[in-house]
Amino acid sequence: MRLFNSAANAVERFRPRPGLPVSLYVCGITPYDTTHLGHAFTYVTFDVLQRHMQVVHRWPTRYVQNLTDIDDDVLRKAAATGEDWRALGLRWTDILRADLGRLGLLPPEVFPGATSSMPAIIDDVARLLGLGRAYERGGSVYFRTAADGAFGELAGLPRPDLLALANERGNDPADPNKEDPLDFVLWQAGRPGEPAWRSPWSVGRPGWHIECSTLATHHLGAPVDVHGGGGDLIFPHHACEIAQSEPLTGIRPWVRFWMHVAMVRMDGEKMSKSLGNLVLVRDLLASHEADTVRLYLLSHHWRTAWEWSRDRFEACDASRQALHAAMRRASGSGRELDVTSFGPRATAALDNDLDTPTAVAALRDLADAILDAPAGADVRGAQDVLEAVGHRILGLWLRPLDDVPPAEKAPWPEPIVAPPDVVLPGELAR
Repeated sequence: MRLFNSAANAVERFRPRPGLPVSLYVCGITPYDTTHLGHAFTYVTFDVLQRHMQVVHRWPTRYVQNLTDIDDDVLRKAAATGEDWRALGLRWTDILRADLGRLGLLPPEVFPGATSSMPAIIDDVARLLGLGRAYERGGSVYFRTAADGAFGELAGLPRPDLLALANERGNDPADPNKEDPLDFVLWQAGRPGEPAWRSPWSVGRPGWHIECSTLATHHLGAPVDVHGGGGDLIFPHHACEIAQSEPLTGIRPWVRFWMHVAMVRMDGEKMSKSLGNLVLVRDLLASHEADTVRLYLLSHHWRTAWEWSRDRFEACDASRQALHAAMRRASGSGRELDVTSFGPRATAALDNDLDTPTAVAALRDLADAILDAPAGADVRGAQDVLEAVGHRILGLWLRPLDDVPPAEKAPWPEPIVAPPDVVLPGELAR
């Protein structure tokens, strides 16, 4: 199997480590709004990656997807709506789980919120201080980027461009406590009215980047085989994770393969909650079967940005109908349909940098071969291939939603989050 590795900026052969499951960590949502098509594209990509590894290569996997359950965006939305921040986050997390479950995604083995590992996060911040990679000012702790000669290497940009990009994505270069405007927060001193945790430096909460470093290493060990998310996470989030995690683990590279899924656009802009230019998964599922949505997503290569198109989406319903019809066609006892090329075409495409559009095209050709077969032909073997590739690997239901056996509706695990009694009242964070 060959995959594009963002760290190498090249397609490389992927091999699992002997005797170990493939460890897969994917950055999850910040739960303050609904699931849009960009989210679905990212998570469907990693769902097919898992399925292909498990079914075709017979590699066991261990999949962790995190939840950024404490974050400025969550707190802002909670303040604007008057809702408790925990209740808000859990409500939107339940919506995500329902939306992705209806799309047939395999659930992660572990679904941890950042608040679930606060002692481990505090310990990692303390260790970075001990290593000289961080410093404390005014109750906040910052990572010293000047101590990392390879900082930002994942992004492939010069330092001035890194700073400009960081500033666009929440960095405060004017923070008077910083030694360098590019330094980033590991622990931030609490503000009045916000949830907070006790630490050696202040009552406060962690920075965004350290949360994923700690969760990934805590649940998967090191190195991590595949770490992924949307392409907008390359910098600063994933670059900062590398800067923290390599000194903490003593392993370089901390991640063997970085996978970054391309952005979905609408009206010429990246689809995002902040811009409000969204196509919502649940709106599509209200009027179309899950297979239509999934086929639309799989018709795009995971590394190629694309624009939402209602016409292309509707065209995928014809493919869904053909696949379902091929699965339902009654078989005869005559000559068996020769389908020896279709399965290898699909799996070879997925081995070639997870080329789902080519795999879907092979699947559609197989469906057409079944539907065009002479009357009385034996199509049972062809339907077995259709089931194996379409359902087990590409994750399509290949049947109406109300006809799915309950055993195939794998529930998503409850998110692991901190109980309310470990969160300090906001006024203690003064």
